Amino acid sequence: MVSRTAPSTPAPAIPAGLGRAQLLEMYRFLVLTRILEERLTALYRQSKVIGGLYRSLGQEGESVASAYALERGPGRDVLSPLIRNLGAMLVMGAQPIEILRQYMAKAESPTRGREMNVHFNDLERGYLGQISHLGDMIPVMAGIALSFKLRGEPRVGLVYVGDGATSTGAFHEGLNFAAVQRLPLVVIGEYNHWAYSTPPEKQFAVRDLAEKTQGYGVPGVTVDGNDVLAVYDATRRAVERARHGQGVHFIEVKTYRRRGHAEHDDQHYVPRDELERWATENDPIDRYVRQLVQHEWVELRELEALDQQVRNEVDQATDACAGEPLPPPESALPRVYADPPAAERLWFRTL
Repeated sequence: MVSRTAPSTPAPAIPAGLGRAQLLEMYRFLVLTRILEERLTALYRQSKVIGGLYRSLGQEGESVASAYALERGPGRDVLSPLIRNLGAMLVMGAQPIEILRQYMAKAESPTRGREMNVHFNDLERGYLGQISHLGDMIPVMAGIALSFKLRGEPRVGLVYVGDGATSTGAFHEGLNFAAVQRLPLVVIGEYNHWAYSTPPEKQFAVRDLAEKTQGYGVPGVTVDGNDVLAVYDATRRAVERARHGQGVHFIEVKTYRRRGHAEHDDQHYVPRDELERWATENDPIDRYVRQLVQHEWVELRELEALDQQVRNEVDQATDACAGEPLPPPESALPRVYADPPAAERLWFRTL
């Protein structure tokens, strides 16, 4: 995971809002995201994952960096991730064993086996599972941000949207509502070059997603989505402006989806040389490591130690849930209907 590049220039100042400990913590979340998804891929190929598997390979940097700019903890900021924002959920406090249980539909998973992948909530830790990846969480998160404003709470909502979803009505309606109400909301637009199998030039005529926000009076910026520190800095600035009453902000992150829409998608529509170029020249973790080591902000041995710690953590989590049971059939109704039968209420109380 670590790129062995020796420092070559004097160390500049660490970016605002960060120290050595924070730089290392962000690296840990980046590596945790990738290693955990690699483990899920292995389990998927063994038919141990129930449903689809959606990788964020090549996009881990923007998820981790944007979430890291939020205030975390009970009563603090809230985000809504998409299927490729596992890194953001890990930053907010989701645990590897929860993710593994969720993908494997275990009885002790956050949704008790009813839903798969990242479709689950924990508002105490600050993340709200998606109802759809087609722009529908923009109006939902606008409503949450409105509640912050009405209660006078200095909290911010953050929501992710893919490039394809910026063509949906929900995106435009939600963004316009948030703009008119001057809500404390930050929208991360992921320009990952593929809306499933559709390239950008076949779905919109603008060059940048940020151009779409101008008609609503929403300030938009475009950043290199594979530059972890650039995404962090842009999000930090937007979050602080939103927190202080300056309304909704849009950040476009230019990145690249290096796997298919899901593991069942073989990406036959993607040029092989394009994939190779993004993998070898623009991997977000490799770039972050080069920044840390070349600027002498951290030492290579510290990163190598974190690599091993994360691998051990994922190994332990996998071993812990591998033999856990699937949910019993009678557990299907509790938490679905308001008044389940008495026998099911009794089962629910035993959990």
